[in-house]
Amino acid sequence: MNELLLWLLLVSFGASALGGMLGMASGIFIVPVLIAFGHIDIHTAVAAGIVSVIACSCGGAAAFLNERLTNVRVAIVLEVATTLGALSGVFLFGIVPAAWLFGLFAVILLLSAWQMMSRRKEALIAETENGRWPQLDGSYPDRLDGKEIRYRVGNVPFAFALMYGAGLVSALLGIGSGVLKIPAMDTALKLPIKVSSATSNFMIGVTAAASGAAYFTRGLIKPEIAGPVAVGSILGAALGAKVLMRISSDKLRAFFVVVLIVLAVQMGLQAFGIDLVRGGL
Repeated sequence: MNELLLWLLLVSFGASALGGMLGMASGIFIVPVLIAFGHIDIHTAVAAGIVSVIACSCGGAAAFLNERLTNVRVAIVLEVATTLGALSGVFLFGIVPAAWLFGLFAVILLLSAWQMMSRRKEALIAETENGRWPQLDGSYPDRLDGKEIRYRVGNVPFAFALMYGAGLVSALLGIGSGVLKIPAMDTALKLPIKVSSATSNFMIGVTAAASGAAYFTRGLIKPEIAGPVAVGSILGAALGAKVLMRISSDKLRAFFVVVLIVLAVQMGLQAFGIDLVRGGL
């Protein structure tokens, strides 16, 4: 039991540091690791992933707010859609077969990787004024360049629709929906990736809390699993936030894509019943 506790702490710490740096929380990494390496049931892993998402958001939010990377106004507008989506996903959880969840996870990861590769350069100031929402525009200090970076916000209705889908997937897979929120903000709103990551981190905790309460009432959250995962997630997320503020946007994108592809392959194989990792704790 002590070995399992230590393993969960280390895994959640590493996953949350990585997730916090990318703005995706730790659920997207913890869920497949718990399943593939710990051989934990997918429903228990998803519930623990939801808990880690909440903890990860709490661990990184303060640092991002202090650095003015988080666009709180955008987060409040879009959080309405993601929360509604998360509540919808809760009602579908347990109905959708486990193999379908694995397959959906793989597809979402690949789509996100493709989206991030297709937009390599930051479009800080949009060329068109169509669909502008100037009240949501913002800026942040870039530590690497020592400049104040300004950006504009547009296409909010389109982003609102994407966020509903992100919240629904979050509840089904326990991934915090950052994996969809960041590409959505990157594509629809044209936000810089650091702002997208920080804003996503701010939002994911609220989204996860909406579905986490439902999982708790159903008895799906196992304290012996979720407890150490939460502790490791808070510590790891704080470290990830510091790394994000010191890494270049291009490197952040490249790292994002590599991680997503690796996880997509693993989850895709799981969907067909192929487990590359044998044994467990």
